[in-house]
Amino acid sequence: MSVRLLPPTLVNQIAAGEVVERPASAVKELVENALDAGAGRVEVALVDGGQALISVTDDGGGMTPDDMMLAVERHATSKLPDDDLVRIRFLGFRGEALPSIGSVARLALTSRPRGADTAWSLSVEGGAKGAPMPAAHPPGTRVEVRDLFYATPARLKFLKSPRAELAQAVDVVERLAMAHPAVAFSLSDGSRTVLDLPARRGEPAAARLARVAAVVGRDFEANALALDAERDGVRLTGWAGLPTYNRASSAAQYLFVNGRPVKDRLVIGAVRGAYQDVLARDRHPVVALFLDLDPDQVDVNVHPAKAEVRFRDSGGVRGLIVGAIRHALAAAGHRASTTLTESALGALGGGSSSHAFPPRAFSTMRASSPSLLREAGRAQAPLLGLAEALPGLEMPPAAPPGDTDGMAETGYPLGAAKAQLHDTYIVAQTADGLVIVDQHAAHERLVFERMKQALAEGGVRRQGLLLPEVVDLGEAAAVRVVERAGELAELGLVVEAFGGGAVVVREVPALLGDADVQGLVRDLADELAEWGQGHSLRERLFDVCATMACHGSVRAGRRLAPAEMNALLRRMEATPLSGQCNHGRPTHVSLSLADIEKLFGRR
Repeated sequence: MSVRLLPPTLVNQIAAGEVVERPASAVKELVENALDAGAGRVEVALVDGGQALISVTDDGGGMTPDDMMLAVERHATSKLPDDDLVRIRFLGFRGEALPSIGSVARLALTSRPRGADTAWSLSVEGGAKGAPMPAAHPPGTRVEVRDLFYATPARLKFLKSPRAELAQAVDVVERLAMAHPAVAFSLSDGSRTVLDLPARRGEPAAARLARVAAVVGRDFEANALALDAERDGVRLTGWAGLPTYNRASSAAQYLFVNGRPVKDRLVIGAVRGAYQDVLARDRHPVVALFLDLDPDQVDVNVHPAKAEVRFRDSGGVRGLIVGAIRHALAAAGHRASTTLTESALGALGGGSSSHAFPPRAFSTMRASSPSLLREAGRAQAPLLGLAEALPGLEMPPAAPPGDTDGMAETGYPLGAAKAQLHDTYIVAQTADGLVIVDQHAAHERLVFERMKQALAEGGVRRQGLLLPEVVDLGEAAAVRVVERAGELAELGLVVEAFGGGAVVVREVPALLGDADVQGLVRDLADELAEWGQGHSLRERLFDVCATMACHGSVRAGRRLAPAEMNALLRRMEATPLSGQCNHGRPTHVSLSLADIEKLFGRR
């Protein structure tokens, strides 16, 4: 079979397969063209999910008839003035969008340059180009795409339902709108307006945050941490959501490079790494990150749809993202998301029974008073104070142990402990409300942070067990643990082989106090099986520390004295990331007096 050149129509259809995968792909290309043309408003309409009609109208610079004739030719563009593929300063630059769309659909361009008296229209149907004709149109451009993929009907069977295709198009427009808050965007499905984002004026950062909040949700602004960091000519701005403000998927992660929405694996991996010890594995943070760098430091020409990019210094970019997010999370301290309060109010207000709290809840409440101290002293099992597990959890000098009211009034964010419910939850009074703390989740985070600090300072101090603990694991699991005994010893856990299928634990990290040794070793054995031999424990350092912290924390069901509860609150206030445990669960929920008064119909 001889070699031959493919006909132009087939070449364009092949290009369309790369650039136009679905209606949302066409919307992306056309809206990017509108933004590159300097539009101040972009209106998008889709009928039947974009299969019947896609219309994009803008008030940008417009095109002359000659420009329109060239715009529907392959590899014709106005966006590479110096023919330099390294320094690309526009969203679109390949010159493939219009001819590719025109080869698989019925395309109509109507445009009028600013200052011109007449508009012109041009049609392309299945790759066949017509002649420009006079038309009526205000300054700007309207692109209409009808019967998408009619020329390649095999592609139609891969499209999803009109509703699903419309949702994809909405996501595309929202991402572009985030990067360009000064531009107004609207999107309709032919019968109703699905998206309406007015232009945001004023200070750029405030305008961008308002636009992001309009897309992500009104709660984002109250639960996001501002980012502004720079390293080696790369600047990162944007917002990172609190760990307790998370989603079940990564759909709410918005990433931009020089104003271009991307779904880059390096950036996504950096975000995951930044949140690795504050978020459960099946939850995802909400972020809006904007990277700005010199165009010659990033290659945007590595993917036909320009969804992926390649950084010249990928390690530096990743380090910048991870460092900036971790710094912001640490600075947030014990702060938790406001959505927790709303969820708590919804749960409390949703009950129809007059007993919002079961009567037995009050039978287990212990008031923070001298009577509680006397009762604690008479307990059959001696109280192991938090100070034993975490040295230095003493009461602040400014607030004597008996002056709990003063602690609530003198500005401690988490207030003064007033009660313990079900020997699990601490109720504290603040200056303007109350806080409910999960004692296990809170102490788990404190132990974890102390372990990380100890490792950074040179090692974990060990504590020998008076009676070594023998743990039966099974032959394979015991072998895995013994093979890693040297690495575990560096982390403060000393284990040895003990016959077939068992290990003996002789020392544990001192920070763990009265730890659940059996559960700790079994969980570590399971994790070693999951990780295999490919990772050293140093590489999984946070995972190991998190497992140890979980088994060394004060357990739910343990009764605490008032001094212990207050010491826990004060340490939380001074510890980074204490708003959530190592698994991403919240450690406390705050209710203001206004919230409580709403529950009782006082306001």
